[in-house]
Amino acid sequence: MEIERCGAALLLAGLGRGGLLFLLPLFLLFLVLLVWGCSRPLVVRRGPGQVGYLPVPGLSRKQAARRARRYRRPGALPPPYPNGWYRLLDSAELPRGAVRSLSLLGEQLAVFRGQDGQAYVVDTYCPHLGANLAAGGRVVGNCIECPFHGWRFQGEDGKCARIPYAEKVPDFASIRTWPSCEVNGMLLVWYHGKGVGPTWAVPEQREVATQEWVFRGQTKHLVDAHIEEIPENAADAAHLDFLHGTAILAGSDLRYSKSRLWQFMRHTWKGEWCPEPEPNEHCSQLLLLHSTRIFGKHIPALDLKVSVRQVGPALVFLILEHAFLGRGIILQSVTPLEPLLQKVVHTIYYQKNIPAIIPKFLLRAECLQFERDITIWNNKQYLPKPLLVREDSSIQQHRRWFSQFYSQKGTGLPAQEGLDW
Repeated sequence: MEIERCGAALLLAGLGRGGLLFLLPLFLLFLVLLVWGCSRPLVVRRGPGQVGYLPVPGLSRKQAARRARRYRRPGALPPPYPNGWYRLLDSAELPRGAVRSLSLLGEQLAVFRGQDGQAYVVDTYCPHLGANLAAGGRVVGNCIECPFHGWRFQGEDGKCARIPYAEKVPDFASIRTWPSCEVNGMLLVWYHGKGVGPTWAVPEQREVATQEWVFRGQTKHLVDAHIEEIPENAADAAHLDFLHGTAILAGSDLRYSKSRLWQFMRHTWKGEWCPEPEPNEHCSQLLLLHSTRIFGKHIPALDLKVSVRQVGPALVFLILEHAFLGRGIILQSVTPLEPLLQKVVHTIYYQKNIPAIIPKFLLRAECLQFERDITIWNNKQYLPKPLLVREDSSIQQHRRWFSQFYSQKGTGLPAQEGLDW
């Protein structure tokens, strides 16, 4: 200790007053960067093939992912697009007067926000000569104007309001509109295979609406799997301890997550899935109790309660509760871009009086655990009749519950070995 003190004294003496004045701004800059880094929201964006595939010697990451997709046998799949509400984008991504083109659910959609602040969703292609309304089209009032001939369509009902060179607008001139809503900071669209209108509403999370809980971060992933595979995990209690039991320090690469190096720390999960009764039969619940053991000793300070509520096929509300680190929510949305390509977004809102580093850590940990699941989903086959034991009964129960969102029986996908989903 005395040697350290003498060393520090010699260092200060060597720097002199000028040296200290030089170091002071650097120290202040370090503090500013530290505070700035802790207060900024966590943002994670995983592109195609970035996670979920094992490396192949001689191939790049993208080539290895493409090869795995090409030779994969997806199995006898259910219909690709269940009926329900789906996230299009965050409300903040669509300012007043903006137009966006989106491809999802086997459809091409144009999304725009009128001058009244209302968001509208219509078919992308103009019924006149097929021009893309989102490729150069502009918002005029609450209408979208075609960039080709200037036809204007009302966002509310899709009726054509103006044809600049025509004396009269035909009564039948219109474009298809899609039911949409904005809730919890998201713009969502209703999809139904038979064109039926919304049969239930997306619940508003009060703490998000009142800003008691504030935005702390978001992650986005692409998953090469059928949409049903993702929520089915909630009913698969057996996979929790096996896949997610090892320490988050072990990372998401399944080749190394079981390494003995990380065996000193274990996560334990207890949970039971069940569907909700009428009138909320489109919802299900899962109560997860998480605990951590280090060198075999339970650490109560790391206990976490997670109340999970699935709403429809694609929306999940995960309420996080900790004894002294407060409460918050992770909103999960799954949007099918293609039959075997899902865009999964996790957004965290947390108590504003809790330091931002806490929810950012929780979201980062959730992101890592989710990427372990992606490796399974990206490489597995869907089995319509899996080999189950008695302890797997909730998986079959979940499949019966999820089947309510399909308008038709599954037909699978045709064999297309060369198609890069």
